Amino acid sequence: MALRMEVREFVAAQLEDGHFTPDVDSWLGGHDPAFTKALAARGWLGMTIPVEYGGHGRGFGERFVVTEELLAAGAPVAAHWIADRQAAPSLLKYGTEAQKRRYLPGIAAGEVYWAIGMSEPDTGSDLASVRTRADRAEGGWRITGTKVWTSGAHHADAFFALARTEPPDPEHRHAGLSQFIVELSSPGVEIRPILALDGSHHFNEVRLDSVFVPDDLVLGAIGDGWTQVTSELSYERSGPERFLSTYRLLAGLTRDADAAVGACVARLAGLHRMSSAVAAGLARHEDVSTAAAVVKVLGTTFEGDVADLADRRTAPGDELAALVRRAVTHRPGFTLRGGTNEVLRGVIARELGLR
Repeated sequence: MALRMEVREFVAAQLEDGHFTPDVDSWLGGHDPAFTKALAARGWLGMTIPVEYGGHGRGFGERFVVTEELLAAGAPVAAHWIADRQAAPSLLKYGTEAQKRRYLPGIAAGEVYWAIGMSEPDTGSDLASVRTRADRAEGGWRITGTKVWTSGAHHADAFFALARTEPPDPEHRHAGLSQFIVELSSPGVEIRPILALDGSHHFNEVRLDSVFVPDDLVLGAIGDGWTQVTSELSYERSGPERFLSTYRLLAGLTRDADAAVGACVARLAGLHRMSSAVAAGLARHEDVSTAAAVVKVLGTTFEGDVADLADRRTAPGDELAALVRRAVTHRPGFTLRGGTNEVLRGVIARELGLR
């Protein structure tokens, strides 16, 4: 409780000083390096990174408290979000000692930004169908392909690129995949914006044209890409950002609470418990991939339902109107990012033995 109150007091002071305006979807659209640096100065970035790599050696539970409070406040956390959420734990789990020392201190300091190089055109959430290719070259690999929906790539320093290092095998679709650390300033990288319906820019298309990646930037082991990506997705899908993107709207709706608003509050409470339980599982190094997928499906459905309810209840000129407009235009992306809900329902059913 002391940490939660400390974060709330920090956020209140930032608001009072005019450092940000609360928003919806702020973990994707709220890119504010100054705010990120202010969090780093408080020790609220790299919380789970060991001290020897520039972090703070704290637990996933403490990190959950900080991220939940920042999301509930609609704070601009996009600059560091992916680096802190999933790049850091993946580097800790699969990275070499040199890779950890190269990137982790900068992530904890709020100076190194990351993106995600998984999804591709025409493959959707079926990561086993990726066509990006990594070919052996002297001293490393040449990577060619296209990644899409790469949030924040135009600001990022690097991403993990999932690529084929062996030809596809219909009998073993998950084999022959590997991950590489691609520094986005490398020759052959082209980043193109994908604009949202309201003209905002956080999605991108990233084209890789024979981009050279040295052997020392291979993440983990060649051929282990599927196992590594599955582990990484547990961090991506289970966090409170999967149900708090529209929290500011729900908080506003409680002014005139009724059964519909109460039902949303009850769903929120359940999602909080589920997400925090996954965070506890991650701290115990458990396989939480299925539970994370459940949080993602239920959470992103919930935040879309909140946007729809606020849209029906909010009149033009209401103080929530601008937030509602942004939430409604961003709503189509809620259930797509992190893997489409339709595909994830199949994954969950298969893992639970229901199909």
